[in-house]
This record gives sequence, C-alpha cells and structure tokens, in this order.
Amino acid sequence: MKRTIMISDIHGCIDQLNQILHLIKFNSIDDQLILLGDYVDRGPNSKAVVDKVIELVTMHHAIALRGNHDQRLVDLINNDSELIRSKFIEHGGIPTLQSYCDMNNINSEKSNEILNQMKVTMKTSYGHHINFLSKLPLYHEDHDHIYVHAGLNPSVMDWKNQSEHDFMYIKDEFIRHTFEDLNKKVIFGHTRTMDIHGTSDIWFSDDKIGIDGGCAYGMQLNCLIFQEGLYITEQVKNC
Repeated sequence: MKRTIMISDIHGCIDQLNQILHLIKFNSIDDQLILLGDYVDRGPNSKAVVDKVIELVTMHHAIALRGNHDQRLVDLINNDSELIRSKFIEHGGIPTLQSYCDMNNINSEKSNEILNQMKVTMKTSYGHHINFLSKLPLYHEDHDHIYVHAGLNPSVMDWKNQSEHDFMYIKDEFIRHTFEDLNKKVIFGHTRTMDIHGTSDIWFSDDKIGIDGGCAYGMQLNCLIFQEGLYITEQVKNC
C-alpha cells in the first residue's frame, strides 16, 4: 500500500528537505508526497526549494499547497504596496531576495531600491516561479485527511467556503477547536509545534496533526508518514 508523506514549512531549508527525502527513501512510484506550503523566506535558499518543489510536482506527482509566505512573495512581485513590502521584510523576506538575486549587504535604508531591482529580476528570470506559486491550491483532501497550510475556521459551516486568508493564516481558534463532524484528521503546518506543545516534534490530537517543526528557526524539519492506518514520524535537525 502506498505511503502518504507530509512535509510543511520548508522555508528555504533545501539541505534539510533533501536529507529527509533521502532518509525516508522517497519513491514517487510508491509514495504520495504532500507539501503544505511556505517554501520561501527565513531560510538560506528559497530559490532552490522552489526549484525542488516544481520538480517534485511536475516529475513526481507531488501535491504542493500554497502558504502565506508563498502568497506574500507573489503579492510583492505582482501587486506591490508599502504594506506588502514591510510585511515581506518583517517576516523573513531578505534571505529570499539574496537567494534569487545574489544581493548581499541589504539594509533598510536601501530596501526599496533593492526590492525594485529584485522585482525586475524576478519578473524577467523567475516569472515561472511566481506563476507556479500563485496557482498552488489552498487545500487537498483524500479518504483519510484534509490537508491545509494553516487550518480551518470553525465558524464557517462548510470549511471549503472559508476565506483564502483563513487557509493560509488561521492559528489559535483552529487549534483550540475540536472538530467533531469532519470524520477526517486535519494535517496542517504554519503554527510551529514548539508553540503548541513545547517541542518541535509533530503534535497529535484527536482531530488534527501539526507538523511544522520550525526548521528555519534552527529547530527541525518534520515528516509525517501515513501507511495502512498508522503514523510514522521522521525529522532532520537544523544544526
């Protein structure tokens, strides 16, 4: 029986992604890989991660969801505003600029000038990356699980009708709520498991499983494997 393999919040940590795929002996013939978003920002090589995700989707039938950081990069390039720029920089966007444009010594005084240069480079040389990220789905569902980047809004009767913002950003109200009528566990990232139960290991509850190990914060990249009704966890430390 096929394995379902889930990884989230890679955030530019290409080495850890490659290590964990090697560790679990990922084989796209026998495995279904599901990536829960946030491929860019904070970590050292967002460009390489997006390249890898594109390869995994196009060559190895992986399913990749869109995270809030991926959306913010798309918005920066396509629909720029001062708010988007400030949020991009505030939430770890500088390493993304450096990975795409080889720009060192970026400082706040020159940030607008640098961002303008970066936008030109992105549109001309990496437009396919932006196009790819912009079209990623916000959720996936199979027989056993619902997969999302951030979570489900318990106040929305049909979760598929919740806002794009909820799919990518919701935190506490989702985590605190017990979903009794879904009949499927919700697999999510976005909120570091360290902030949920005090450790970077995967967090299990009756109705949901959190897998963001905080790799870009010096913690670990988690991998959840589901096979024949059982869960197996693997992780690679960010040393």
